[in-house]
Amino acid sequence: MPKQKTHSGAKKRFKITGSGKVMKQQAGMRHHLEVKSSDRKRRLNQDQVVPEVDAKVIRRMLGK
Repeated sequence: MPKQKTHSGAKKRFKITGSGKVMKQQAGMRHHLEVKSSDRKRRLNQDQVVPEVDAKVIRRMLGK
């Protein structure tokens, strides 16, 4: 029986916490950083919990 492969793109973008929540990096920290305020950059730099609707699909991609 073949093994289930982990989705390569998903394993780079998401991580699963000890309690089972799926975390992702907030978008918006790649470019045009000089026009964004320090407060905004600090907020965007934090990890974010993925909604449970999407988390179900992501967990399947990660094989969890």
